[in-house]
Amino acid sequence: MMGPAHSLSGAAAWLGVGAAAAAAGHTMPWPVLVVGALICAGAALAPDLDHKSATISRAFGPVSKALCEIVDKLSYAVYKATRSAGDPRRTGGHRTLTHTWLWAVLIGGGASAAAIFGGRWAVLAILFVHLVLAVEGLLWRAARVSSDILVWLLGATSAWILAGVLDQPGNGAGWLFDAPGQEYMWLGLPIVLGALVHDVGDALTVSGCPILWPIPIGRKRWYPIGPPKAMRFRAGSWVEMKVLMPAFMVLGGVGGAAALNYI
Repeated sequence: MMGPAHSLSGAAAWLGVGAAAAAAGHTMPWPVLVVGALICAGAALAPDLDHKSATISRAFGPVSKALCEIVDKLSYAVYKATRSAGDPRRTGGHRTLTHTWLWAVLIGGGASAAAIFGGRWAVLAILFVHLVLAVEGLLWRAARVSSDILVWLLGATSAWILAGVLDQPGNGAGWLFDAPGQEYMWLGLPIVLGALVHDVGDALTVSGCPILWPIPIGRKRWYPIGPPKAMRFRAGSWVEMKVLMPAFMVLGGVGGAAALNYI
């Protein structure tokens, strides 16, 4: 899928988690719901770090472009080193390493560890990166015509304000993990969810997605998971733009309302 659809699906997924938590009697504080949805929307773009032309490659100027090239080469090297007899030959690393459950867990776990051991500046960095990505995905039309510096300033300002809100008693810094020193450990959860939602979205497209790597399926270690081919669509097609994106908006709205106990 394209960047805007990925971001919408990520936000909708976290709002759905909030609805499920409310139904189970563990309502999220509203800042956790809002910040988690934004982080998940940004994280839903991150698996495309292996694609030089993806939305994320433009998000941080030369830094993100260089990082995408490095991740593409790393992913390709891992693919070549681990492919089995049934896996096709490739010329690049797109939709390989960063499109797996293992990558999602490692990235999310790394973010949680950084939040615990890195202190406030690490938390601000995590928020900044994902808020910039959320702007690039959710407000992509405005982001395309705006200066990168304005987008970065918006991300930095929003990160500072939201961290201050979360730090207030009862607002969610210690949500879910409330032992001393575990504040913001939950930040890894929307990152894992965003990456997995991205993978599921790509699995619906023509090429499928090797979400289960390194678990072998048949003669393939990089098996492209997906529905029957008749149910798949091409990225950027009318199905994505006219059906899925409106559906994500509706589901996100319903999930958010349920998470806040409005319905």
